[in-house]
Amino acid sequence: MSKPSAPAKSNASGANASFDDKSKSKDSRYANIVAARAISDVVRTSLGPKGMDKMIITAKNEVIITNDGATILRNIQAFHPAAKMFVDLSAAQDIEAGDGTTSVVVLAGSLLGAAEKMLEKGMHPTIIAESFLKASAKAVEYLTEMSTPIKLQDRKTLERAATTSLNSKIVSQFSTLLAPIAVSAVTRLLTPTSTNVDLRDIRIVKKVGGTIEDTELVEGVVLNQNVVTSGGGPRRMEKAKIALIQFQLSAPKPDMDNTVVVNDYRQMDKVIKEERAYILEMCKKIKKWGCNVLLIQKSILRDAVNEISLHFLAKLKILVVKDVERDEINFLSKSLGCKPIADVDSFSEDKLGYADLVEETTKAEASIVKIMGVKNPGKTVSVLCMGGSHVVLEECERSLHDALCVVRCLVKKRALIAGGGAPEIHVSRLLSQYAHTLKGMEAYCFQAYADALEVIPSTLAENAGLNPIAIVTELRNRHALGEHNAGINVRKGLVSNILEEEVVQPLLVSTSAVELSTETVSLILKIDEILWSR
Repeated sequence: MSKPSAPAKSNASGANASFDDKSKSKDSRYANIVAARAISDVVRTSLGPKGMDKMIITAKNEVIITNDGATILRNIQAFHPAAKMFVDLSAAQDIEAGDGTTSVVVLAGSLLGAAEKMLEKGMHPTIIAESFLKASAKAVEYLTEMSTPIKLQDRKTLERAATTSLNSKIVSQFSTLLAPIAVSAVTRLLTPTSTNVDLRDIRIVKKVGGTIEDTELVEGVVLNQNVVTSGGGPRRMEKAKIALIQFQLSAPKPDMDNTVVVNDYRQMDKVIKEERAYILEMCKKIKKWGCNVLLIQKSILRDAVNEISLHFLAKLKILVVKDVERDEINFLSKSLGCKPIADVDSFSEDKLGYADLVEETTKAEASIVKIMGVKNPGKTVSVLCMGGSHVVLEECERSLHDALCVVRCLVKKRALIAGGGAPEIHVSRLLSQYAHTLKGMEAYCFQAYADALEVIPSTLAENAGLNPIAIVTELRNRHALGEHNAGINVRKGLVSNILEEEVVQPLLVSTSAVELSTETVSLILKIDEILWSR
């Protein structure tokens, strides 16, 4: 199929006139394109199930091994403003869809490459940018037409989508375990009228020990902290009455600028007695309301608990968990049906949470505190994630987060499309046909946009060690014969019906990738000068 011919450079006036770019503007524009495409090239090798992993060494000498586009770009040092725009693009895709963070950057890099060639032919950047935005709207339309509507009650379909997301991760061999966990976690938060899910209501608790196979969805709440037993307190509590406190069970300290000097041992004894009496009174007030499990918020000003208070709490048979982080308070109060208590005098029965059992158990040499049988639970979910090291745990958490996001995408937009490069080739072919109905520079821009979309199947084939030219040519041929679901089967190294291989992805991942990448490219193209402010 012949492509629309490129507009020749000329001095003619009108819509097809050649754009005479000023040298300064040209330099700025090309500098932006080179910087942004460099970012795209960094993550391109990480695309797909056979993509390579990156080892990132942070400023604190921590090691991160991942192939997640958003994580890679969040941790690299991008100094150029255009490169930072691509980092923000990946972050925007992560927020909108949660998956496709590598694809969106690779696609944007390919679109910039296509735009660069057209700029060299003398086309105006505004015409290119506007044509690309029109082409992206058309691409979204074609993607929606080829999608398959789904129902959230169809658990098997949701698991297929989550499995496809996990197959491109380091933990792909555990996708049969993690995919059902992701689906169960999201579906538990759904109501009949849900159009979105707040992933902050799903908490992943990481514990070093065992393997990823020990990861589980917990019936109840799992805590990051362990039970404090230094004072001889209990590790297990049945018929628990739980208080979540935000005050300290230790003696008050003077202000920063003040000091108290005690030079008489009798006075010292009096101070210690006063401290014991003060703490004992607080512990008795807590016990008076029947509280037998105490969750204490972490304090930066003074010790949340000291040895004296732990001794008294142990005598009163109260189970203690300390160092609860400030950002955990909302989740725990929602999960346990209790209210945070800011002062010992504001204790009351209605602020307590109730559970059948709170206990600290050991699993694969890791201590885990579980709260089971909560009486008035909120709509929250706890996932216990286990692994042999911190590096494995971090990657497992990122992979599980992507799987959760995929299921959330299907809640927001309830449609699936094939994976394996099939939608990109299908849209590319339809856009090429549509370009022939247009005239002038717009037709050429649409054709260039269609060609740029082929970077996804080409990169998938390249990363799998296949011949990208042969694979993409066969894909085009199969799609021209009407096989719209023909995609790259990277496991077998050939082109096949990708739906039969159960390689599917949410429609929202593809549509948001197309829209966000095109918007970013259009923004970069319209920049003609970089100015520094003081």
